[in-house]
Amino acid sequence: MIRRAWRAFWRPSTKWGLGILLIGGIFVGVLGWNGLHYAMEKTSGLEFCVSCHSMRDNVYPEYVQSIHFKNPAGVQAECADCHERKTGLAAYVDKFNAWRDIWGEIRGTIDTPEKFEQNRLRLAKQVWKHMEETDSATCRSCHDFAHMDFDKQKPEAAKQMQTAMKNGDTCISCHKGIAHKLPDMAAGYKAMLNDLKAEAGKDGADEVYAIATMPLYMEQPSDASGKGDGQLMPLTKAKVLERSGDWAKVSIDGWTQEGVERLLVAAMGRRIFQATLSTEAAETLEVHQTKVDPETDLTWNEASFVAWTKADNLTSNAEGLEEYGSELKSAACGACHATPPANHYLANQWIGLIKEMKGYTALSAEEVRFLQNFYQLHAKDMAAGS
Repeated sequence: MIRRAWRAFWRPSTKWGLGILLIGGIFVGVLGWNGLHYAMEKTSGLEFCVSCHSMRDNVYPEYVQSIHFKNPAGVQAECADCHERKTGLAAYVDKFNAWRDIWGEIRGTIDTPEKFEQNRLRLAKQVWKHMEETDSATCRSCHDFAHMDFDKQKPEAAKQMQTAMKNGDTCISCHKGIAHKLPDMAAGYKAMLNDLKAEAGKDGADEVYAIATMPLYMEQPSDASGKGDGQLMPLTKAKVLERSGDWAKVSIDGWTQEGVERLLVAAMGRRIFQATLSTEAAETLEVHQTKVDPETDLTWNEASFVAWTKADNLTSNAEGLEEYGSELKSAACGACHATPPANHYLANQWIGLIKEMKGYTALSAEEVRFLQNFYQLHAKDMAAGS
C-alpha cells in the first residue's frame, strides 16, 4: 500500500497538481499575511481612530491639548502608541480587543458629550487596569528609566521617578490624565456610599458597622438635635441590643488607656478610634479586663459601652463597606501615585501619613476619617491586615 501511494505521488499529474496547490497556498498565505498587517497598520492611525464622531467630538479635542499631541520636541504619540502594544502576540491581542470599541460605537455608548461624561470613569478604569496589568508596556516603548537623565529633571520629578524605579512602580500609577481629562474620581465612591446609606438600618441585623461619624446618647433622645454624649466613628463594629423607631441601642467593644477613658480604640496600643465619650459617658464603661502593654508599659482596659444612635447610620453590609473603602482609597491615593498597601505600615503610622497627604486631596473631613480608619484596620499589626 505504501509503495502504491509512493508511485502515485510521483506521477507527473500528481506533481503538477501538488505544485500548483503549494504555490497557490504560498501566494494566498503571503497575500493574507500582508493584508492583515496592512489592515492593522491602517486601523492604528490617528485618522482612523477619530473617523467616528464619538472619538472626534469627545476624545480628540482633549488629546490635541495634551503634551502627547504637541510638544517642544515635536514627537507625537498617537492613539495606538498608548493603547496598543507593538510586538508579538500582545499586538494582536490588543487589536482583537478593540472590537469592544466598534460594538460601543454601533450601540452609541458614548455618542454624545453627556454619555461620554457618564462613562468617563468606567472607561478610564478599564484603560488603567490594562496598563497596570501590562506594566505600562506602551509607555515604556518610549520612556525608559535606564535612559533618563535625572539631573536634567526638576528636583521633585527626579525624586519621584527614582522612587518609582526603586519600588518597581508602573507609569500609569502616577501619570493618569496625561492625555485625557481626569474623570470625576469621587463619583464612584460617592455612589457606593449613597447605596450603603439607602439600605442602612433596614435588615434588622444584630452585628452592624457605622457608616459615618454620628452622635451617641446615653438615653434614647426624642430627636437628634442634641450634641450627644459622644461620637461613634466610621467602621466601628457594634452589637444591636434594641431597636426603637429610628434608633438603635448598641454595645461597642474596645480598649481605653488608663487616664484617657474618654477615647475608645479598636485594639490595645492602636489609636484606631472607635468612639469618643463625654466625661459622664466614660464613667459608665464596663471594664472586662486590664492589661499592660509590654511595648510601652502603659495600662489598658478592655471595655464596652452601651449607647443609642441613629439606625440609619448602621449597616451589616461589611462587604459593601470594604468595597467603598477600596474605591475611596483608589480615588484619593491612586490619582497621584501607586496606592500603598495598607499592611505596609503599622496602624499608628497611618495617622501621620494620612495627615501629611490629606492636603493633596479634595476629601472632606468625614471622608478622611473613614479613610484613616480603613487603612488602620487593615494595617500590618491588625488581624485584617496581616
